[in-house]
Amino acid sequence: MKKIELSAGTIEYEDTGGSGPTLVLLHGLMMDASLWDELISDLSADHRCVAPTLPLGAHRHAMRPGADLSLPGAARLVAEFLDRLGLRDVTLVGNDTGGALVQLLMCDDAAPVGRVVLASCDAFDNFPPGLTGRTLVLAGKLPPRVFGLFMQQMRLRAVRRLPIAFGWLTKRGDAATARWMKPVLTQPEIRRDTVRTLRAVVSDTGFLVGVAERLKGFDRPALVVWASEDRVMPPEHGRRLAELLPYGQLAEVDDSYTLIPLDQPARLARLIRDFTGVGPG
Repeated sequence: MKKIELSAGTIEYEDTGGSGPTLVLLHGLMMDASLWDELISDLSADHRCVAPTLPLGAHRHAMRPGADLSLPGAARLVAEFLDRLGLRDVTLVGNDTGGALVQLLMCDDAAPVGRVVLASCDAFDNFPPGLTGRTLVLAGKLPPRVFGLFMQQMRLRAVRRLPIAFGWLTKRGDAATARWMKPVLTQPEIRRDTVRTLRAVVSDTGFLVGVAERLKGFDRPALVVWASEDRVMPPEHGRRLAELLPYGQLAEVDDSYTLIPLDQPARLARLIRDFTGVGPG
């Protein structure tokens, strides 16, 4: 795992290198870049895959005290990350709240975005998303130490599989969700960062409604991939996004919940290859 020093602090990231089209993969709250491991293993044969671990609750390096840990702040951090790596004309791929970050960057004319993939993500008025998001945001109102005690329950698989946790986000990814919990369970400074992020979420729960209006002006290719069984991100939001975007197209994925990179990585890889026009070999 590589590291880079940005204005907010140290960011870890995966970068496979290579001369193929560049995919920048963005994860959601309480996740890290390993969300994309299986997808990267597949697509790195003909794409450059870059996946940062953003300060959204599963990061391992605490951010600086004055860092902006709101979601708009995280989007600006991604823009800084792209600039520092000299990445141009990238395909941004976002899942869960990572898709909200992609939408924010789609509205930034200076961001080096050539095309986007929005995979079962926060959109319109679904923020924080579903029962999972609302529970997490409520927990974020607790003091960091008490928040840490509350999150200790996530050590138990039975709790992680509840609808208020990861149970409605992934069918098959419990090993990943257990791994994502370790930083917030063991590092007080990560708990402080996470509480700051969750409290920033509460301060503006309607920001994606305004973002959606601006997406009508996004004049580049956009692929919307949605899990047909999604219980957290309404499938009708996928259809609405595809219709809203001037060059949007929709693909639905069966036998998956929100976290398609965990539940159906091979299917998602095929869709992305078709979208970028680069096949294996």
